[in-house]
Amino acid sequence: MRFGLFFLAVAAFAADDSFVLRNVTIHPVTAAAIPNATLVVAGGKIADFGVKVAAPKGAKVIDGKGMHVYPGLIDSASNIGMSEIGSVRESGDVTELGDFNPQLRSVVAINPSSEHIPVTRGNGITSSLIFPGGGIIGGQAALVHLDGWTWEEMAIERNVTMQMRMPTISTTTFNPTFGAGRRPFAETKRRYEERLKLLSDFFEQARAYKQRKAAGGAGFAVDRRLEAMLPVLDGKESLMIFAPRERAVKDALAFAAKEKVKIILAGVREAGSAVKEIAEKKIPVILGGTLELPLEEDAAYDSPFTLPGELHKAGVTFAFGTFSVQFARNLPFQAASAVGFGLPYEEALKAVTINAAKIWGVDDRIGSIEKGKWADLILTDGDPLEARSQVKQMWIQGRPVSLETRHTKLFEQYTKRP
Repeated sequence: MRFGLFFLAVAAFAADDSFVLRNVTIHPVTAAAIPNATLVVAGGKIADFGVKVAAPKGAKVIDGKGMHVYPGLIDSASNIGMSEIGSVRESGDVTELGDFNPQLRSVVAINPSSEHIPVTRGNGITSSLIFPGGGIIGGQAALVHLDGWTWEEMAIERNVTMQMRMPTISTTTFNPTFGAGRRPFAETKRRYEERLKLLSDFFEQARAYKQRKAAGGAGFAVDRRLEAMLPVLDGKESLMIFAPRERAVKDALAFAAKEKVKIILAGVREAGSAVKEIAEKKIPVILGGTLELPLEEDAAYDSPFTLPGELHKAGVTFAFGTFSVQFARNLPFQAASAVGFGLPYEEALKAVTINAAKIWGVDDRIGSIEKGKWADLILTDGDPLEARSQVKQMWIQGRPVSLETRHTKLFEQYTKRP
């Protein structure tokens, strides 16, 4: 009987594409690196790893001598799969009309066949938060794997947070013909106050709807927009509030205190004196690109690079998001750029792995190399935050994923040109 069970176990091990990585340096992220180690994957999950781990009989063995194993990187904000060619309107499904669309779900708009997905994977990114755009409340963001035939297969969490844009005062305008311009401050301030009132009124409507639903009655009618707000009001779902400037950050903090909702600050480019309050209230932050110019002409030239280090010193939990489609592949370089300006390397790596997983509530499944977690792994010839390092192999939930992209196909095509 024991031998029968043993052979069944070996057969199951081989049937589900399980494998063993040998002679690799394992970087768990949550612990020190382990050189000359072995990692065992079974059933799509990390079964064991360490120096003295033996490879089960019958398992596929991959010799990774000189290679490094890291958890797959996580982009905490992108529109990948929702837009293909920016100048072709029909290929994009990022935004909808109207200021309030909490009922919309970004996950159902993802195109699994997007050419941007394999290009992004090529730089070691295995997961991404996909968020909708437009209006004040754009809809529900989803956390997905960057592999799968359908959006259902890709989804890690279908509704992980509600996207919201904090109204801001901005006098800058842009016209394709005449270029940059300025609006009168009085006009901009009036519009800002009007939109703040619209936001406040919408939350009042949602709370009134919640009370009517609790009371029941024959006259109650379901409103999909307001129904989608109930998890936010109940504290079961966070609001991911886009607030790039210090004033918007402070407005978002005040709004969260007034409405008693959980928030995640996103796209923060400057925080200023609000950093202390962010840290005290333990509000997570999704940082925008470090590879960008400062927002203001008179701002310090290196402010995008130093902000991550400032947040780390203050004790703020943060992750990086590209807020992009075609540049989502640059995620590891955004994190790396902050290392030379005060952010410890270990924290930069955590910001694209375990910290991102913690913020989105999936750190029990992804974000680090630990027993029982999904085998979202990358095999590299060096540090994944270094531009010269190459991702040699990738696995998502233990499945090998192709690293072929439009770029590699064209490279091979033209190098073979007679």
